[in-house]
Amino acid sequence: MYRFAVYGKGGIGKSTVCSALSCAFADLGKKVLQVGCDPKADSTLYLHGGQRIPTMLDILREKRDRAVLEDLVHTGYKGILCAEAGGPTPGLGCAGRGIAAAFEALEERDAFDILQPDVVLYDVLGDVVCGGFAMPIREGYADQVYIVTSGENMSIYAAANIALAVENFRQRGYAHLGGLILNRRNVPDERKKVEELAQELHTQILADLPRDNCISEAQDQGKGVMELYPDSPYALKVRELTEKMLKKD
Repeated sequence: MYRFAVYGKGGIGKSTVCSALSCAFADLGKKVLQVGCDPKADSTLYLHGGQRIPTMLDILREKRDRAVLEDLVHTGYKGILCAEAGGPTPGLGCAGRGIAAAFEALEERDAFDILQPDVVLYDVLGDVVCGGFAMPIREGYADQVYIVTSGENMSIYAAANIALAVENFRQRGYAHLGGLILNRRNVPDERKKVEELAQELHTQILADLPRDNCISEAQDQGKGVMELYPDSPYALKVRELTEKMLKKD
């Protein structure tokens, strides 16, 4: 089983990258499970025609112990298995604890043994790497961490913090940093800035994803870019990235 966690600053395009990766892995014949770990619960949105799936936390609040695995995991485009952790009632809980509860629910229902995915992708909000948001790297759920960043200053700052957290956990035998994914915003000197970050982190840029209008055009139709524009420059770069990720494991 290949287990990847994808981190990055909120709004940097992690969910688009994760969904595209899921499609590319599925095209390689892999059984894929994508787990959204953002309270917005929109990681798998465009694997379901633009419709949100029920979150694990909502199901657990409603059904409690009566919730079964089929309630928590839903099948989307190309047979990709999708789960969204969700978040607490606004103002009444901690999002990190909510993610921890969702992960525990999957474990209690033997999700990985029953579903037997070839590839697991965790889409994790990276503005804060603490509590439940750190579970994929500190509890042994993921083997490799990939950080999505642009050349924008706040994105680079967040990426550096995420990498520091990964390094701290790696020393305890957990996940290691697989590399950076440059998701372009076309800011000045973008490639140079991210190359400098990669050097500081002793890692590499594994993919340089272009800013592509095909993404928003597809999402306007409730679809993902891999579904409507499988031969676009963005899609081709994502396919190259999947090959590199499989070789690095």
